[in-house]
Amino acid sequence: MATGGGRGGACPSQTWLPAGLAGAGPAPHKQPVPAGLAGRACPSQTWLLVSGAAGSCQAHGCRWRALGFVPELLFRAGGAAAAAAGRQRRLLGYYWVCVPQRPLLVGGLSFCTFLEAHCPIVREPFYPTPWCFEGRLQTLLRFFLQSRPRLSYRSELLRTADGGQLLLDWADNAESQRYPEPGTRPTVLLLPGLTSNSQATYVLHLVQQASRCAGLPQDPVLRSKPSCAQGDATRARWLPMTLSVPWDMGELRRSLEQPLNLPASTGASAANLRHLVSRYRKVIAEKVDVQHVLQAHSIREFDERYTAVVFGYGTCAAYYRDASPSHSVHAVLLPVLCLNAADDPFSPLQAIPLAAARRLPTLAVLVTAHGGHIGFLEGLFPRHESYMDRVFTQFLAAAFEHSQELSRSLGPERPAPQ
Repeated sequence: MATGGGRGGACPSQTWLPAGLAGAGPAPHKQPVPAGLAGRACPSQTWLLVSGAAGSCQAHGCRWRALGFVPELLFRAGGAAAAAAGRQRRLLGYYWVCVPQRPLLVGGLSFCTFLEAHCPIVREPFYPTPWCFEGRLQTLLRFFLQSRPRLSYRSELLRTADGGQLLLDWADNAESQRYPEPGTRPTVLLLPGLTSNSQATYVLHLVQQASRCAGLPQDPVLRSKPSCAQGDATRARWLPMTLSVPWDMGELRRSLEQPLNLPASTGASAANLRHLVSRYRKVIAEKVDVQHVLQAHSIREFDERYTAVVFGYGTCAAYYRDASPSHSVHAVLLPVLCLNAADDPFSPLQAIPLAAARRLPTLAVLVTAHGGHIGFLEGLFPRHESYMDRVFTQFLAAAFEHSQELSRSLGPERPAPQ
């Protein structure tokens, strides 16, 4: 097919005719047609070769050389493809040189030594998914990429003395051979985040991972505000671990107010909070203006209009200070492993209490360069197990299988509970 001004006329080099005029006959040329090429289409599919001559079709970018057809159009398309390939190579080069890094482990010397001995993942580089390694992408794409394991729960409602209630979703492992009696099984308690519950994909994956870990039972999941339960110390071990905890609410607010992070602040998180208020508006209406709360477009506006008011704080800043774990880490008595990503929009690197962790024998903070907020996607197709799942599984196994060594590593003044 001819294009542009070439339609209906001969190629300016007199080497090609428009493809639509293949029967028009050859134009005058001084050199014979190369064997096997007479009547063939120009590589650009615009002209047909009617006689061979060294030269070029400058109008349509077709050249014949001794080694064969090297169309200029192919050069141009190839140039664009080469540029794209070059960008891909540079991106891959950047990924392999800069992105996979060994996580930073900060904490008490003995506790960190225990983790390095029994949780090898803390010594290994983290390879986030190459095409979405950036923190915001890891945070957002997790909702769409991760699978949903099929799990069933047994719900238990607990009423508290002050009129509140706690809903426990138990995932009983009735097939456990190591702990056939339910009363003898160790218990893992998962406390989902502010807008999550036992059906969140990351919670389902953690439950599934725990069920596979060294014959341990599956996890009970708490679908309420974080709380501590009490039980028979001979049948339960406490192994606290935090995942992408926002350490400083003030830093969280400032981070989410940055232009690139606004979707996280004004998107799903704020919408989930508004949904919770709308769901219980009849009860909430006794304390706050529900309509005013439902008009909040960011987490900060929601906290100003609802959270700080309901919990009796004069200002949102006062609430943020009390709600920031970084101000209370000195009170940690149990061994706690904290997993965070340096590019988490909800907990930026400067908010993570690394200096405090170095002074505390019971605190260890594991910081990856990438991972986002509850993301930690890895592999080309991050549908199933994530880096976060693997850290959780290894720490779970280490705490249960080497509890005595963990207790000794913390010193006699702060033993690991049994």
